[in-house]
Amino acid sequence: MSGERDNSDDDVFKALASGTRRRMLDVIKARPCTTGELCAQFAELDRTTVLQHLRVLERAELVTGRKMGRERHLALAPLPIKRMYDRWLGDYTRAAVGLLADLDSGAR
Repeated sequence: MSGERDNSDDDVFKALASGTRRRMLDVIKARPCTTGELCAQFAELDRTTVLQHLRVLERAELVTGRKMGRERHLALAPLPIKRMYDRWLGDYTRAAVGLLADLDSGAR
């Protein structure tokens, strides 16, 4: 299980490493949209490039797509980000808050 989890973590980090993909997540987070609507939000990129970025996000399970007729509806899947927060950021955040509290109480 640990090796499988590390691979999925790698996929999430890879997906989040791109500013374009982070912007795509912001768009989808604000409002679920269709693939066409997402492409329209990134007019500076051709459709193929947007779809390549989207595949990376889907492989990392950050985005889900559901076919409805001829359209594919995209939605944010927040669990991988929560998993990253719990594993990597949560402990660091708590430690930083603890240090700040120690500094604050020492200043009194």
